[in-house]
Amino acid sequence: MKESEVPQDQNRILEGSRKAVYAVDEQGRYTIAKSDGWEAEEIVTSMAVEALNRQAEQARHQAESGETSPLEYHMYAHRMDLAILSQTTGIARWRIRRHFKPQRFTKLKPALLQRYAEAFDITIEQLQALPSATEQPS
Repeated sequence: MKESEVPQDQNRILEGSRKAVYAVDEQGRYTIAKSDGWEAEEIVTSMAVEALNRQAEQARHQAESGETSPLEYHMYAHRMDLAILSQTTGIARWRIRRHFKPQRFTKLKPALLQRYAEAFDITIEQLQALPSATEQPS
């Protein structure tokens, strides 16, 4: 895309911030250009956030009924998926999936709980509990 064609659609998700994107200048070289956002990007991002919110709410209900651990809820509520949580914590995906089982989660050692808590920037106590339905993670 040419530098003059960089979208400036006032993306609400960026909350007034600008982002850097690559564009081609007049000499045909790649350069960094500022963008206020792109409408298509805003739509797709909003859809992804809505999907994660739905997954978090579903995980909340499953955790409340004992089908999964609070870990799965926190993963979705903090806008992560299994791959991102694995990369963030250094814990293999298959181990994280095992930790979704409530009986295994309750037996996790404090050091492992701390790794998860740090990934979500919450305390171990918050990790082990579900916030009320009106609370949202920051």
